[in-house]
Amino acid sequence: MTALLEVSNLSKTFVLHNQGGVVSDVIQNCSFRVRQGEAVMLVGPSGSGKSTLLRCLYGNYLPDHGSVDILHRGKVVDLVQSFPSTITDVRRHTVGWVSQFLRVIPRVPTIELVAEPAIRMGYSVNDSYERAISLLRRLNVPEKLWQLAPSTFSGGEQQRVNVARGLVAGHSILLVDEPTASLDDDNRAAVVNLLNEAVSRGAALVGIFHDVAVRDAIGTRQLHLEALQTSA
Repeated sequence: MTALLEVSNLSKTFVLHNQGGVVSDVIQNCSFRVRQGEAVMLVGPSGSGKSTLLRCLYGNYLPDHGSVDILHRGKVVDLVQSFPSTITDVRRHTVGWVSQFLRVIPRVPTIELVAEPAIRMGYSVNDSYERAISLLRRLNVPEKLWQLAPSTFSGGEQQRVNVARGLVAGHSILLVDEPTASLDDDNRAAVVNLLNEAVSRGAALVGIFHDVAVRDAIGTRQLHLEALQTSA
């Protein structure tokens, strides 16, 4: 299997300015790789750096050192050394982000929000809307809501819209942060099925799930964050 994502000697610290400049070593020399068709679950206690690591893989946080190599458009790109324009292109075409929180521009209809990543990926408008409609139906988002902005939806409805938006483009790498946290059993199962289908198609998934049953239903292997890291 081809490695779509490889992390080497990644470290990230934060300076706590409101606590006298204390330096917090959140991630130290972390290394792993994720191949096609793998669903890797990040495991560790609260504060062990799982969310920080996921944000480094998406380019939201700049690590202190190390590399995040992404197979993007047939070439290996190190996000740590990339220009912002390259990171934007990687997000558009290669790396999808699925979280439990929906952050969007108010007043934009749900169907447009969900279809947008597919349009940016290069799908036709018609195909993008068809993909969006299929996902919204499978995630049990009522059709009467599709033309409304999701800012007024319930938390569970917003979460399902966010999942649809994150999956619609069919990215080859998926970063997943607690997308089932506030869902009922039926909708949780719908999300699990969609993520499993993405992995079966060959996507590489890195996820955080505190629900052990969901983690076991999706993950092909677990990475215990503390075991991945070494002292400098």
